[in-house]
Amino acid sequence: MNSRLYKKYIDEVKPALLRKRGYANPHQVPRLEKIVVNMGVSASLEKSAVDDAAKDLAIITGRKPVVNLSRKSVANFKLRQNQPIGCRVTLRQDAMYEFFDRLIATALPRIRDFRGMSPRSFDGRGNYSMGITDQTVFPEIELDKIKRQQGMDITLVTSASTDGEAMDLLKLMGFPFAEGK
Repeated sequence: MNSRLYKKYIDEVKPALLRKRGYANPHQVPRLEKIVVNMGVSASLEKSAVDDAAKDLAIITGRKPVVNLSRKSVANFKLRQNQPIGCRVTLRQDAMYEFFDRLIATALPRIRDFRGMSPRSFDGRGNYSMGITDQTVFPEIELDKIKRQQGMDITLVTSASTDGEAMDLLKLMGFPFAEGK
């Protein structure tokens, strides 16, 4: 079953981008390729912190996260090699569109004093990265069961070759960018 946002992409966004940008081939139209959600956990916290972050990330995304291990030992950070330091989930296809829909429709508007996301967070190759400081903006998280506030990084990877193309794609998909002054 295709999600609501995927149908919107096929029916509205793709033809609009084809007209606006004047692509010669419909396969040149940019699209969302994947969404990567990452939660980093301080190595100085107790061992259950990574498990709690993984559990929250699994509830938010609906997928089991991969636990990231440290590559090197760094004495100043009290970090040992192969110590768990975070977790991540990569979403593609239907799961990606469902998560993106929940992100822009329910989670982002729940951020306190939200006025839109910064349009300057593109990486130069058409990918957009943003950080959320608290996992409780997602309605799936029960406030009574969380032990600590945990932020996350969300990266939207597109097939666009420039930031302008990616921004047009995300705007047409309904992503809330902040207005310039």
